[in-house]
Amino acid sequence: MLNEIEVSVVLPCLNESETVEICVRKALEGIAASGAVGEVLVADNGSTDGSQAVAIAAGARIVPALERGYGAALMAGIAAARGRFVIMGDADDSYDFRDIPKFVAKLREGYDLVQGCRLPAGGGTVLPGAMPWLHRWIGNPVLSALARRWFRAPIHDVYCGLRGFTREFQERLRQRCTGMEFATEMVVKASLVGARIAEVPITLHPDGRTQHAPHLKTWRDGWRTLRFFLLLSPRWLFLVPGVLLISLGTVTYVAGFLQFSVGRATFDVSTMLFGSLFITLGFQSVLFAVFTKVFAINEDLLPADSRLVRTFRAINLERGLIVSGLSILLGLLLLGDAVFDWRAADFGRLDTARALRKVIPGTLLALLGAQGGFASFFLGILGMQKRVASGQGIVSPKGLGRADD
Repeated sequence: MLNEIEVSVVLPCLNESETVEICVRKALEGIAASGAVGEVLVADNGSTDGSQAVAIAAGARIVPALERGYGAALMAGIAAARGRFVIMGDADDSYDFRDIPKFVAKLREGYDLVQGCRLPAGGGTVLPGAMPWLHRWIGNPVLSALARRWFRAPIHDVYCGLRGFTREFQERLRQRCTGMEFATEMVVKASLVGARIAEVPITLHPDGRTQHAPHLKTWRDGWRTLRFFLLLSPRWLFLVPGVLLISLGTVTYVAGFLQFSVGRATFDVSTMLFGSLFITLGFQSVLFAVFTKVFAINEDLLPADSRLVRTFRAINLERGLIVSGLSILLGLLLLGDAVFDWRAADFGRLDTARALRKVIPGTLLALLGAQGGFASFFLGILGMQKRVASGQGIVSPKGLGRADD
C-alpha cells in the first residue's frame, strides 16, 4: 500500500517533558529525510510531569507502558508499532534522530539489527560533557569488549540506545529483560543467533535534561550488565573455571601421589587432598555448565547448540550411568581394600600416609561417580519435554535430539 508505515520510532519516556518534544520533532524530520512513511511512538512509563501532552502536541502517539522499567517501556512501544522497521532511542535529546536515514538505509539492505556507535573505536563521536569519564573509558569499552569476546558481537558500543531493527526479528528474539539490560540482551541474543548486524557511527550530545538526573546508575547498571553476560554464558561462568580447576587439581593430585619434591618441599597425601578438592569443584562446575546450557535452550534464552547435540548423541542416560557406576565400583574397591588393611591390623592404628593413598583416590572416584550418576538423571529430566502418546519414548529439548537415543 502507498501509505503503509515503514518506520516506527519508539521513545521510552519517564518524566521527559523538557526534551521529549525536540526528540519527537527530530524523529519526524529523520523519517521524512529517509523517504519513508513513519510514525513516532512515546512509550510512557508513568510520567507525572505532563510528558504525554507535550509528546502528543509534537506529533507522537502515546503508548502507556504499565510495567515499570526501560525494557518494559520499549517492549510496550515495539508491540504497538505498525512499521516494518523500528528505531529506538532515548527521549533525553542525547541522540540526534535526524540520523535515522543511516539506520533505515542499512535495514533496507537486509540487516536485522543496526547498532549505533558513539565511541571513536567504531567511528562515533562523544561531545564534551556527553558521557561520564568512567563510562567512556572503562565501563562501556570493557563491557563491549566482553560482548565481542564472549558472544562474537560485531559492535564497539554495547550500551548505545539508538538502534534500528526489523520488528519481526525482535519478536523472534523473545526478550525477557524489563530493565536497562534490554539493550544489551538484544545485542547478545542477536549475535548468538547469527543475525546480520551492522554498526553506524553517531554523535552523542550532552543530556538535555536539567530537572532530574539520568536514569542510568553507573555501578548498579554496570553490575547488572556483567551479571547478565555471565548468566547467558555458561562457558565463561562455569565451563572455563571448571576446566581450569580440574587441570589444577589433576596436576596437584599427581604431584602428591608421586611424591614430587621441589627443593625442600615434598608433596604427599595432603597435596592429594587439595587436588581432590579442586577436581571435585571443577567437575561440579562443568556439570553446572551443561545443566545451564540445556535449561537455557529449553527456555529459549539461548539458541540450540550443535556441539551439545553431538554430545547428547554420544553420551545418553544409560552410558552416563555405566561410566558413573564403574567409577563408583572402582572407588569402593579401593576403600574396601583400605578397610581390609585396617582389619589386618586388628582395627588398630595404621600408617596414615599409606592408608590415605587408598582412601583419597577411592573417595574421589566414588564421589565423582555418584555426582555423574545424579547428573545423568538430572539431564534426563531436563530432556523430558513431553511423552509421545504413540510410545516412541521421551522427546528431548529443542534441538537436542531424542533423550532415549
